[in-house]
This record gives sequence, structure tokens and C-alpha cells, in this order.
Amino acid sequence: MISMEQIDKLQYEKKYLAQGKSLIAGVDEVGRGPLAGPVVCASVIMPLDDIIDGVDDSKKLTEKKRENLAKIIKEKALAFSIYEVNENRIDEINILNAVKECMVGAVKGLSIKPDITLVDGVDTHLPINAEYIVKGDLKSYTIGCASILAKVYRDNLMKELANEYPEYGFEKNKGYGSKTHIDKIKEIGPCKIHRRTFIKKFWGK
Repeated sequence: MISMEQIDKLQYEKKYLAQGKSLIAGVDEVGRGPLAGPVVCASVIMPLDDIIDGVDDSKKLTEKKRENLAKIIKEKALAFSIYEVNENRIDEINILNAVKECMVGAVKGLSIKPDITLVDGVDTHLPINAEYIVKGDLKSYTIGCASILAKVYRDNLMKELANEYPEYGFEKNKGYGSKTHIDKIKEIGPCKIHRRTFIKKFWGK
């Protein structure tokens, strides 16, 4: 049984379906603010006659719920793509440009070319046919699906990196600037995957 809240999240998709545009991609990013690791973007084209109940902003869902939904999204998706921009590139071109590069990479990585792409956030003038939706992961089903894929991918990546760099607690903080994470950088210095431009306030060496 699909909730009314879920149906409301098809308003943007319905607008383009009415225009004859059936291949509607959503794109979202995760990892804009962490001190370590990549920024990750996911893009997905979902069938809109077989809606998955429970899709929401990934940050509002439990880890278990996100994991379960990500599996279903991948199974049902017409196409999906995940793209990452690493910490060195972020330091080189800044996080805003890294997010733009990441989003474009995710959309171009789709095996099916979308008629239109719904992008979470303000208009950043991406070189793709897009509509920008502030808080789009709350308002658009398709963006919500992309949000979940990106979040699950990056969280799992940071857990893997925690095995390589166990001192920083990446399995818990996912690279974000928790107090224990910052204290550890001050104590032993950064590792290879830290964003140097993000830690210069407390690591100036």
C-alpha cells in the first residue's frame, strides 16, 4: 500500500510524464562535508508504475532500512550509475566544482540516456538537461532513490577504508568531523584520504 506522502513525491515526475518524457533520472550527492574520503553521486532511472514504498531522504532512514531499499532500487531500476570524486580532486578544484563533476559523471554513466534529470539542490548550471529542486530528496521519488544509493555506497566505502586506516574511526564517523576524529588528526596527523583543504584549521603542517 503506497502512502499519500509517497504519491506526492511523484509531482515532478508526473509533470514530465505529461510532456511525453518517460526516462526521468534523479541525481544526488553525499559526502560534501566530510574531512576525509570522496564525494559520491548516484543517478538512477526508475520505473514509475512500480513505486517502492518507504523511499525518502536517505539521512532520515535507518542504516538497515537504507541497505534494504538500496537492494530493491538496484533490482527495479531501468538504469543506475554511481560516480565518485576523490579527496585529491576535491582539494584541487574545491568541493562545489567536485560535486558538479561528480553529478555529471553519474548522469553520463547511465546506460540509458534520460529525457530529463532531476537534480537535488540549487541551479549549478550543469551541462545536462535538468531541473534543480531544493531539498529534492524529500520532494522527488527519483531523487530519493538516488540519495539512498549514494549514501549506502559511500557509507560502505568508508567502512572498508576504516580497515586500512583504523585510527580515525571511519566506520563510525564516515569521515565527518566528529570530536574524536578531529582529536585523532591533531594527535597523529592526517592519512592519505583526508581532504587537506578541509583540515587546515587544525592541521597546518
